[in-house]
Amino acid sequence: MEQAEAHNGSGAGDASSAGAAGARPPTTPEGMALAYGSLVLMALLPIFFGALRSVSCAKGKNASDMPETITSRDAARFPIVASCTLLGLYLFFKIFSQEYINLLLSMYFFVLGILALSHTISPVMNKFFPVNFPNKQYQLLFTQGSGESKEEIVNYEFDTKDLVCLAMSSIVGVWYLLRKHWIANNLFGLAFSLNGVELLHLNNVSTGCILLGGLFVYDVFWVFGTNVMVTVAKSFEAPIKLVFPQDLLEKGLEADNFAMLGLGDIVIPGIFIALLLRFDISLKRNTHTYFYTSFVAYIFGLGLTIFIMHIFKHAQPALLYLVPACIGFPLLVALVKGEVAEMFSYEENSAPKEVPPGDAKEGKKEK
Repeated sequence: MEQAEAHNGSGAGDASSAGAAGARPPTTPEGMALAYGSLVLMALLPIFFGALRSVSCAKGKNASDMPETITSRDAARFPIVASCTLLGLYLFFKIFSQEYINLLLSMYFFVLGILALSHTISPVMNKFFPVNFPNKQYQLLFTQGSGESKEEIVNYEFDTKDLVCLAMSSIVGVWYLLRKHWIANNLFGLAFSLNGVELLHLNNVSTGCILLGGLFVYDVFWVFGTNVMVTVAKSFEAPIKLVFPQDLLEKGLEADNFAMLGLGDIVIPGIFIALLLRFDISLKRNTHTYFYTSFVAYIFGLGLTIFIMHIFKHAQPALLYLVPACIGFPLLVALVKGEVAEMFSYEENSAPKEVPPGDAKEGKKEK
């Protein structure tokens, strides 16, 4: 999870600082400002809208829309699993042909990207369908065993509108697979990020602190301690990062000198910010103080990352700056308001869901 300059450059400052000065002209201040401004904006969008969607996603009837809850045990193990995965990818790229590995990864992310993008655009697209649109319901059901031991493996409900969204997403998928264009890469990256923030739920603030703290150490070690993360980021041709060309003003859409931001630097702080939004709502004060505080903290941390990167001309572990900001700012507000205990006692799904009176009566009748 680092911020770097180019797919084929180092993680530091300008592409010229990676030893590529002879290969391409130096980045202009305008192009650099446009690139990093766009990266910041693209990072904020999935966090903001993903957090809003996370509030209601647990109410969905579809199994695919149910959130995955991260416990403190999961949070403690995550940096270890992430380190093993990162090191494994590094060894794979060192031992096997990079071309074949990226071909397999492209197919894998082609399928995942289509599903993620379809899920992302579906709520928006549903507003554009005419009232008389012939919408039919479908169900994809896979079970295991028989009789009383029958167990559901997959239970996915969808309709014709979802199929239309899937077809539209497939066009982007084919574009990405054939061209690896940076716009297609970003569409998939934004979809992955939004889905991650929406569907990955921390069960409490303590778990969030454990997760962010562990990944803080993970990020610092693998960026500053070794060249593993930068090497994998440069070799890994998959939509796991948002990119924006710094030479867009000179070369247009065919620009190739990219600044980039890993999706982990969006999703990891994003799920913590989404948790604080749900905590705000649980307080029932019609204010989102902790959400907006952490959101501003994220902007501050990301801006500081970019600033430090250009001062030292080296790839920066963004979580080094994002984690203290995203935890520290809301905690400081809680200290001032005297709500630290209330914040840390908040438990996701601790309160039973309220059932509307009408539904309760219907339930009794069914009994």
